[in-house]
Amino acid sequence: MKVVLPGGTGQVGTVLDRALTAAGHEVTVLTRRPTRPHHVAWDGVTLGRWAEAVDGSDAVINLAGRSVSCRYTAENLRAMMDSRVDSARVVGEAIAGAVRPPRVWLQMSTATIYAHRFDAAHDETTGVIGGSETGVPDYWAYSVEIAKNWERAQTEAPTPATRKVALRAAMVMTPDRGGVFDVLSRMVRLGLGGPVAGGAQYVSWIHEEDFVRAVDLLIARDDIEGPVNLASPGPLPHRDFMRALRTAWGVPAGLPATRWMAEVGAFALRSDTELLLKSRRVVPGRLRAAGFTFEHPEWDSAAAALVRRTRPARGEPRQASSAPSTTDLASSWTWRRWSGPRKDSP
Repeated sequence: MKVVLPGGTGQVGTVLDRALTAAGHEVTVLTRRPTRPHHVAWDGVTLGRWAEAVDGSDAVINLAGRSVSCRYTAENLRAMMDSRVDSARVVGEAIAGAVRPPRVWLQMSTATIYAHRFDAAHDETTGVIGGSETGVPDYWAYSVEIAKNWERAQTEAPTPATRKVALRAAMVMTPDRGGVFDVLSRMVRLGLGGPVAGGAQYVSWIHEEDFVRAVDLLIARDDIEGPVNLASPGPLPHRDFMRALRTAWGVPAGLPATRWMAEVGAFALRSDTELLLKSRRVVPGRLRAAGFTFEHPEWDSAAAALVRRTRPARGEPRQASSAPSTTDLASSWTWRRWSGPRKDSP
Protein backbone atom coordinates (compact mmCIF):
# COMPACT_ATOMS: atom_id res chain seq x y z
CA MET A 1 0.00 0.00 0.00
CA LYS A 2 1.19 3.52 -0.84
CA VAL A 3 0.44 6.05 1.90
CA VAL A 4 1.13 9.78 1.96
CA LEU A 5 1.48 11.51 5.33
CA PRO A 6 1.34 15.31 5.03
CA GLY A 7 2.75 16.72 8.27
CA GLY A 8 4.03 13.27 9.18
CA THR A 9 7.00 14.30 11.33
CA GLY A 10 5.04 15.19 14.47
CA GLN A 11 4.14 12.89 17.33
CA VAL A 12 1.20 11.15 15.65
CA GLY A 13 2.91 11.13 12.25
CA THR A 14 5.95 9.43 13.75
CA VAL A 15 3.73 6.72 15.20
CA LEU A 16 1.98 6.07 11.88
CA ASP A 17 5.18 6.32 9.81
CA ARG A 18 6.89 3.78 12.06
CA ALA A 19 3.94 1.38 12.02
CA LEU A 20 3.25 1.56 8.28
CA THR A 21 6.92 1.17 7.43
CA ALA A 22 7.21 -1.82 9.77
CA ALA A 23 4.25 -3.38 7.96
CA GLY A 24 6.13 -3.12 4.66
CA HIS A 25 4.16 -0.31 3.07
CA GLU A 26 5.53 2.55 0.98
CA VAL A 27 5.29 5.74 3.01
CA THR A 28 5.91 9.27 1.78
CA VAL A 29 6.06 12.02 4.39
CA LEU A 30 5.37 15.60 3.28
CA THR A 31 7.29 18.03 5.46
CA ARG A 32 8.73 21.53 5.40
CA ARG A 33 12.12 20.15 6.51
CA PRO A 34 12.94 16.86 4.76
CA THR A 35 15.61 14.87 6.60
CA ARG A 36 15.08 11.29 5.43
CA PRO A 37 14.94 9.57 2.04
CA HIS A 38 11.15 9.11 2.12
CA HIS A 39 10.55 12.77 3.01
CA VAL A 40 9.32 15.17 0.32
CA ALA A 41 9.32 18.95 0.69
CA TRP A 42 6.11 20.95 0.72
CA ASP A 43 4.97 24.23 2.22
CA GLY A 44 1.47 23.15 3.24
CA VAL A 45 -0.07 25.98 1.23
CA THR A 46 0.63 25.65 -2.50
CA LEU A 47 0.61 22.82 -5.01
CA GLY A 48 4.02 21.57 -6.08
CA ARG A 49 5.90 18.48 -7.16
CA TRP A 50 4.86 16.85 -3.90
CA ALA A 51 1.40 16.31 -5.42
CA GLU A 52 2.96 13.58 -7.59
CA ALA A 53 3.14 11.42 -4.46
CA VAL A 54 -0.61 11.79 -3.94
CA ASP A 55 -1.42 10.71 -7.52
CA GLY A 56 -1.54 6.90 -7.47
CA SER A 57 -1.43 6.54 -3.69
CA ASP A 58 -3.89 4.34 -1.81
CA ALA A 59 -4.42 6.57 1.22
CA VAL A 60 -3.62 10.11 2.33
CA ILE A 61 -3.53 10.79 6.07
CA ASN A 62 -3.20 14.55 6.58
CA LEU A 63 -1.74 15.42 9.98
CA ALA A 64 -0.43 18.90 9.16
CA GLY A 65 -1.00 21.82 11.47
CA ARG A 66 0.88 24.03 13.89
CA SER A 67 1.35 22.40 17.28
CA VAL A 68 -1.18 23.34 19.97
CA SER A 69 1.61 23.15 22.55
CA CYS A 70 2.14 26.89 22.68
CA ARG A 71 0.77 30.05 24.26
CA TYR A 72 -2.64 30.84 22.79
CA THR A 73 -1.77 34.33 21.63
CA ALA A 74 -3.72 35.92 18.77
CA GLU A 75 -0.75 35.27 16.47
CA ASN A 76 -0.43 31.61 17.45
CA LEU A 77 -4.17 30.98 17.20
CA ARG A 78 -4.18 32.44 13.70
CA ALA A 79 -1.19 30.25 12.78
CA MET A 80 -3.08 27.20 14.08
CA MET A 81 -6.08 28.11 11.96
CA ASP A 82 -4.16 28.92 8.78
CA SER A 83 -1.85 25.90 8.92
CA ARG A 84 -4.76 23.49 9.33
CA VAL A 85 -7.14 25.03 6.81
CA ASP A 86 -4.47 25.73 4.20
CA SER A 87 -3.00 22.23 4.38
CA ALA A 88 -6.42 20.56 4.14
CA ARG A 89 -7.35 22.80 1.22
CA VAL A 90 -4.17 22.10 -0.76
CA VAL A 91 -4.34 18.35 -0.05
CA GLY A 92 -7.86 18.47 -1.46
CA GLU A 93 -6.55 20.27 -4.53
CA ALA A 94 -3.90 17.60 -5.05
CA ILE A 95 -6.45 14.81 -4.75
CA ALA A 96 -8.89 16.59 -7.06
CA GLY A 97 -6.16 16.97 -9.70
CA ALA A 98 -4.89 13.40 -9.47
CA VAL A 99 -5.28 11.07 -12.44
CA ARG A 100 -5.53 8.18 -9.98
CA PRO A 101 -6.81 9.68 -6.71
CA PRO A 102 -6.42 7.81 -3.43
CA ARG A 103 -9.27 5.62 -2.24
CA VAL A 104 -9.43 7.35 1.13
CA TRP A 105 -8.40 10.65 2.71
CA LEU A 106 -8.13 10.63 6.50
CA GLN A 107 -7.98 14.19 7.82
CA MET A 108 -6.76 14.87 11.34
CA SER A 109 -9.22 16.84 13.46
CA THR A 110 -9.62 17.11 17.23
CA ALA A 111 -11.90 16.17 20.11
CA THR A 112 -11.63 19.83 21.14
CA ILE A 113 -14.45 20.51 18.68
CA TYR A 114 -16.92 19.36 21.36
CA ALA A 115 -18.30 21.53 24.15
CA HIS A 116 -16.74 21.83 27.59
CA ARG A 117 -19.06 19.73 29.74
CA PHE A 118 -19.13 17.35 32.72
CA ASP A 119 -22.60 15.82 32.65
CA ALA A 120 -22.62 13.65 29.52
CA ALA A 121 -20.20 12.19 27.01
CA HIS A 122 -19.98 13.32 23.39
CA ASP A 123 -20.33 10.80 20.59
CA GLU A 124 -20.58 11.69 16.91
CA THR A 125 -24.40 11.60 16.88
CA THR A 126 -25.43 13.26 20.14
CA GLY A 127 -22.30 15.24 20.95
CA VAL A 128 -22.61 19.02 21.29
CA ILE A 129 -20.24 21.14 19.23
CA GLY A 130 -18.59 23.77 21.43
CA GLY A 131 -18.15 27.50 21.09
CA SER A 132 -21.16 28.83 22.97
CA GLU A 133 -20.43 27.67 26.51
CA THR A 134 -20.72 30.16 29.36
CA GLY A 135 -18.17 30.67 32.09
CA VAL A 136 -15.12 29.77 30.00
CA PRO A 137 -12.49 32.01 28.35
CA ASP A 138 -13.65 33.56 25.09
CA TYR A 139 -10.68 32.24 23.15
CA TRP A 140 -11.81 28.65 23.78
CA ALA A 141 -14.48 29.33 21.16
CA TYR A 142 -11.76 30.15 18.66
CA SER A 143 -10.24 26.69 19.19
CA VAL A 144 -13.61 25.22 18.23
CA GLU A 145 -13.72 27.45 15.14
CA ILE A 146 -10.32 26.13 14.14
CA ALA A 147 -11.61 22.56 14.35
CA LYS A 148 -14.80 23.37 12.45
CA ASN A 149 -12.95 25.15 9.65
CA TRP A 150 -10.40 22.34 9.53
CA GLU A 151 -13.13 19.78 8.90
CA ARG A 152 -15.01 22.09 6.53
CA ALA A 153 -11.94 22.41 4.30
CA GLN A 154 -11.98 18.64 3.83
CA THR A 155 -15.74 18.37 3.40
CA GLU A 156 -15.86 21.06 0.72
CA ALA A 157 -12.96 19.67 -1.31
CA PRO A 158 -14.24 18.39 -4.71
CA THR A 159 -12.93 14.81 -4.47
CA PRO A 160 -15.84 12.53 -5.47
CA ALA A 161 -13.65 9.48 -6.07
CA THR A 162 -12.08 9.64 -2.62
CA ARG A 163 -13.80 8.70 0.63
CA LYS A 164 -13.22 11.27 3.39
CA VAL A 165 -12.96 10.71 7.14
CA ALA A 166 -12.31 13.37 9.80
CA LEU A 167 -10.36 12.01 12.78
CA ARG A 168 -11.67 13.73 15.92
CA ALA A 169 -8.75 12.52 17.96
CA ALA A 170 -8.26 12.73 21.69
CA MET A 171 -4.74 12.95 23.16
CA VAL A 172 -2.66 10.14 21.65
CA MET A 173 -0.62 8.48 24.38
CA THR A 174 2.78 7.19 23.29
CA PRO A 175 6.05 6.65 25.20
CA ASP A 176 7.95 8.70 22.61
CA ARG A 177 9.96 11.66 23.87
CA GLY A 178 8.22 15.01 23.72
CA GLY A 179 4.67 13.67 23.55
CA VAL A 180 1.90 14.42 26.02
CA PHE A 181 2.54 11.21 27.99
CA ASP A 182 6.20 12.11 28.32
CA VAL A 183 5.35 15.62 29.58
CA LEU A 184 2.77 14.37 32.09
CA SER A 185 5.14 11.64 33.27
CA ARG A 186 7.87 14.17 33.96
CA MET A 187 5.43 16.19 36.05
CA VAL A 188 4.47 13.08 38.02
CA ARG A 189 8.11 12.10 38.64
CA LEU A 190 8.82 15.63 39.88
CA GLY A 191 5.97 15.38 42.39
CA LEU A 192 3.74 17.77 40.42
CA GLY A 193 1.20 15.24 39.21
CA GLY A 194 -1.76 16.22 41.35
CA PRO A 195 -5.18 17.43 40.20
CA VAL A 196 -5.45 20.83 38.55
CA ALA A 197 -8.24 23.22 39.56
CA GLY A 198 -9.98 20.46 41.50
CA GLY A 199 -9.58 17.86 38.75
CA ALA A 200 -13.28 17.43 37.86
CA GLN A 201 -12.64 18.19 34.17
CA TYR A 202 -12.67 15.08 31.96
CA VAL A 203 -9.65 13.81 30.04
CA SER A 204 -10.14 11.93 26.78
CA TRP A 205 -7.22 9.90 25.50
CA ILE A 206 -6.28 6.99 23.25
CA HIS A 207 -3.32 4.61 23.42
CA GLU A 208 -1.11 4.77 20.32
CA GLU A 209 -1.72 1.10 19.53
CA ASP A 210 -5.47 1.65 19.46
CA PHE A 211 -4.97 4.80 17.40
CA VAL A 212 -3.09 2.95 14.66
CA ARG A 213 -5.56 0.05 14.79
CA ALA A 214 -8.45 2.49 14.42
CA VAL A 215 -6.74 4.11 11.42
CA ASP A 216 -6.34 0.61 10.01
CA LEU A 217 -10.07 -0.02 10.32
CA LEU A 218 -10.99 3.34 8.80
CA ILE A 219 -8.78 2.70 5.79
CA ALA A 220 -10.25 -0.76 5.26
CA ARG A 221 -13.93 0.05 5.82
CA ASP A 222 -15.37 1.60 2.68
CA ASP A 223 -18.71 2.23 4.44
CA ILE A 224 -17.35 4.75 6.98
CA GLU A 225 -17.00 8.42 6.15
CA GLY A 226 -17.38 11.75 7.92
CA PRO A 227 -16.39 12.52 11.54
CA VAL A 228 -15.13 9.66 13.72
CA ASN A 229 -14.08 10.02 17.37
CA LEU A 230 -10.69 8.44 18.04
CA ALA A 231 -10.83 8.20 21.82
CA SER A 232 -10.88 5.38 24.34
CA PRO A 233 -14.27 4.40 25.76
CA GLY A 234 -13.03 5.35 29.22
CA PRO A 235 -12.60 9.13 29.60
CA LEU A 236 -12.19 10.06 33.25
CA PRO A 237 -11.85 13.10 35.51
CA HIS A 238 -8.42 14.68 35.59
CA ARG A 239 -7.90 13.84 39.27
CA ASP A 240 -8.46 10.13 38.54
CA PHE A 241 -6.38 10.30 35.37
CA MET A 242 -3.37 11.69 37.25
CA ARG A 243 -3.86 9.30 40.17
CA ALA A 244 -3.63 6.34 37.78
CA LEU A 245 -0.52 7.79 36.16
CA ARG A 246 1.12 8.29 39.56
CA THR A 247 0.31 4.68 40.45
CA ALA A 248 1.84 3.46 37.18
CA TRP A 249 5.06 5.31 38.00
CA GLY A 250 5.04 4.27 41.67
CA VAL A 251 4.76 7.87 42.86
CA PRO A 252 2.53 8.03 45.97
CA ALA A 253 1.39 11.64 45.77
CA GLY A 254 1.34 14.69 43.56
CA LEU A 255 1.13 18.37 44.40
CA PRO A 256 -2.29 19.75 43.43
CA ALA A 257 -2.49 23.01 41.51
CA THR A 258 -5.03 25.79 41.63
CA ARG A 259 -6.15 27.54 38.46
CA TRP A 260 -3.70 30.41 38.95
CA MET A 261 -0.86 27.96 39.59
CA ALA A 262 -1.78 26.22 36.34
CA GLU A 263 -1.60 29.57 34.57
CA VAL A 264 1.90 30.18 35.92
CA GLY A 265 3.03 26.68 34.99
CA ALA A 266 1.57 26.90 31.50
CA PHE A 267 3.32 30.23 30.97
CA ALA A 268 6.63 28.73 32.05
CA LEU A 269 6.13 25.77 29.68
CA ARG A 270 5.01 28.12 26.89
CA SER A 271 1.72 26.25 26.71
CA ASP A 272 -1.90 27.10 27.56
CA THR A 273 -4.28 26.11 30.33
CA GLU A 274 -7.06 25.15 27.90
CA LEU A 275 -5.17 21.87 27.40
CA LEU A 276 -5.58 21.18 31.13
CA LEU A 277 -8.84 22.86 32.09
CA LYS A 278 -11.27 22.13 29.25
CA SER A 279 -13.44 19.11 30.04
CA ARG A 280 -13.21 16.75 27.05
CA ARG A 281 -15.59 13.85 27.68
CA VAL A 282 -15.55 12.09 24.30
CA VAL A 283 -16.45 8.48 23.46
CA PRO A 284 -15.97 6.43 20.26
CA GLY A 285 -19.55 5.87 19.12
CA ARG A 286 -18.85 5.07 15.48
CA LEU A 287 -15.81 2.90 16.17
CA ARG A 288 -17.77 0.77 18.59
CA ALA A 289 -20.69 0.52 16.15
CA ALA A 290 -18.21 -0.73 13.55
CA GLY A 291 -17.12 -3.53 15.88
CA PHE A 292 -13.79 -2.04 16.90
CA THR A 293 -12.35 -3.61 20.06
CA PHE A 294 -9.94 -1.56 22.13
CA GLU A 295 -6.76 -3.22 23.37
CA HIS A 296 -6.43 -0.46 25.99
CA PRO A 297 -9.93 0.65 27.04
CA GLU A 298 -9.06 1.71 30.61
CA TRP A 299 -6.47 4.30 31.60
CA ASP A 300 -4.97 2.53 34.61
CA SER A 301 -3.83 -0.49 32.57
CA ALA A 302 -2.93 1.67 29.55
CA ALA A 303 -0.75 3.92 31.72
CA ALA A 304 0.98 0.89 33.24
CA ALA A 305 1.69 -0.50 29.76
CA LEU A 306 3.12 2.81 28.59
CA VAL A 307 5.34 3.07 31.66
CA ARG A 308 6.69 -0.44 31.02
CA ARG A 309 7.68 0.64 27.52
CA THR A 310 9.13 3.95 28.70
CA ARG A 311 11.45 2.62 31.42
CA PRO A 312 14.01 0.88 29.12
CA ALA A 313 14.31 4.03 27.00
CA ARG A 314 15.27 5.90 30.19
CA GLY A 315 17.84 3.28 31.18
CA GLU A 316 15.60 1.85 33.89
CA PRO A 317 14.96 -1.89 34.41
CA ARG A 318 12.31 -3.29 32.09
CA GLN A 319 9.25 -4.70 33.81
CA ALA A 320 7.80 -7.94 32.51
CA SER A 321 5.06 -7.38 29.96
CA SER A 322 3.28 -9.43 27.36
CA ALA A 323 1.82 -6.37 25.61
CA PRO A 324 2.76 -6.18 21.92
CA SER A 325 4.59 -3.16 20.54
CA THR A 326 3.32 -1.09 17.66
CA THR A 327 5.87 -2.81 15.41
CA ASP A 328 4.59 -6.24 16.52
CA LEU A 329 1.05 -5.23 15.67
CA ALA A 330 2.08 -4.11 12.20
CA SER A 331 2.67 -7.63 10.93
CA SER A 332 -0.95 -8.62 11.58
CA TRP A 333 -2.82 -5.49 10.50
CA THR A 334 -5.39 -5.73 7.79
CA TRP A 335 -3.34 -3.11 5.92
CA ARG A 336 -1.59 -6.14 4.45
CA ARG A 337 -4.74 -6.68 2.38
CA TRP A 338 -3.89 -3.50 0.53
CA SER A 339 -0.50 -4.78 -0.56
CA GLY A 340 -1.75 -6.19 -3.86
CA PRO A 341 -1.98 -4.26 -7.13
CA ARG A 342 -4.60 -1.57 -7.54
CA LYS A 343 -7.59 -2.51 -9.65
CA ASP A 344 -6.88 0.43 -11.92
CA SER A 345 -3.19 -0.35 -12.25
CA PRO A 346 -1.98 -0.91 -15.82
